[in-house]
Amino acid sequence: MGRWRAASLLLKNIAITTTPPKSSSLLFKPFSLSRSSASSSSSIPTSQFYLFLKSRPFSAIPSRVSIDPTDFESGPAYCAHEQPNEDDETGKIPIKAYFLCTSINLKSMQAEYLSNVIPPSSRSTNYIALRFCDFPSDNSRFGVWENPSSWRYMVVFQYGSTVLFNVEEHEVQAYLNLVIRHASGMLREMVKDDYAVKEKPQLVDDMQGGPDYIVLRTLDTDSIRIIGSVLGQSIALDYFVSQVDGMVEEFADINRGMEKTGTFTMHKKKLLQLVGKANSTLADVIVKVGLFERSEIAWRDAKYAKIHEYLREEYEVTQRFGNLDFKLKFVEHNIHFLQEVLQNRKSDLLEWCIIFLLTVENIISLYEIVRDSGAVSG
Repeated sequence: MGRWRAASLLLKNIAITTTPPKSSSLLFKPFSLSRSSASSSSSIPTSQFYLFLKSRPFSAIPSRVSIDPTDFESGPAYCAHEQPNEDDETGKIPIKAYFLCTSINLKSMQAEYLSNVIPPSSRSTNYIALRFCDFPSDNSRFGVWENPSSWRYMVVFQYGSTVLFNVEEHEVQAYLNLVIRHASGMLREMVKDDYAVKEKPQLVDDMQGGPDYIVLRTLDTDSIRIIGSVLGQSIALDYFVSQVDGMVEEFADINRGMEKTGTFTMHKKKLLQLVGKANSTLADVIVKVGLFERSEIAWRDAKYAKIHEYLREEYEVTQRFGNLDFKLKFVEHNIHFLQEVLQNRKSDLLEWCIIFLLTVENIISLYEIVRDSGAVSG
C-alpha cells in the first residue's frame, strides 16, 4: 500500500510542477500534463487523466520511459486538400475563354497590376499572365500556403481575348472588369467558350486528352500560357468567323436580289467598306492573333509542344481557318464582281456624257451652218 501511495504522490507533484516546452504542447497536446498559468482551458480533463493512469502500471522507482515518435504521428501539420478522383467533376479546374474587344492596352494593365504579373518565360509581347490569390478563411489558419485551389490565373491577349483559370462563374465579371478598364473596341456581345484541365501526378505521359478537358501531370505557368494561347486564338477565330459569315450573308442577299431584278443598288461607299472589312479581318487573324506563329515555349520544350499540338487539333484551328479563308475568297470574288459592275456603270455614264456632248456640238454646228447660209442668201 505504501508503494502505491508514493506513486500517487509522485504523479501529483509532476502534474503540479512540470511544465513542458511550448513546442511539445502543440504537438502532444492530448497527452500533456501541464497546467496553464493564464487560464484553466488547457488543463487535462479528469476523465482523460485517469484514462492515462490506467494505460500502464506504475512503480515507486522512477524509470526512463522510451517514447516512440510514431505514437503521436498524425500526418502533416497543415490541412492538405484531398486528391480528387479522376472521374469526379470536382477534380477539374475550370477554364473560361472570352473575346471582349478588338484591342487591350497591355502596358497600362501591366503597370496597374504589376504585383500580380507572372514574369514572362518567352519574348512574346502580345499577352500577359496574371496570378491572383484567394485563400479561404477556414484553411488559412491551418497553414495551407500552397493550396492550388486558392490561386486564380488570367491570361490577357492584346487582340482582345481573356482566358480565366480556376475562376467560378460568380467571380467572372469581377475579373473581366479588370480587363475592360484597359480595353477598346468593346463588342456588343462577348464570345465565350469553356474548357477544363485535370492534374494527375501519377500520369505516365506528360498529358492525356479527354472529352472537353485535358489531363496533365502538373499544371505549371507555362502550361497555363500554352492552354491560354490556343483557347484565346480559338475564341478570337470564332469572332472573326462570325464577322465573315455576316459578310457572306450580305453578299448572298445581294446575289438573290440580282437574280430577281437583274441589278443591284449598293453604293460604292458600302462596297469599299466591305472591302476594308474583309482585308482587315484576314490581317487580324494572321498578324494580330498570330494563328500560325510557333509558340516559343512549345519550341523550347517537347512537353509543351505536345500540349500545343493536341489543343490545336482538338479545336480544329487549322481547319476552321481554312473555312474562314474559303469564305473570304467567296467575299473577295463577289467584291471583284460588284466592282466591275460599278466600273461598267461608270463607263456607261461617261459614254452617255460623251454622246450628249457630241450631240450638242453637232446641233450647234448645224445651227451655225443654217445661220450662215441664211445670211449669204439675204
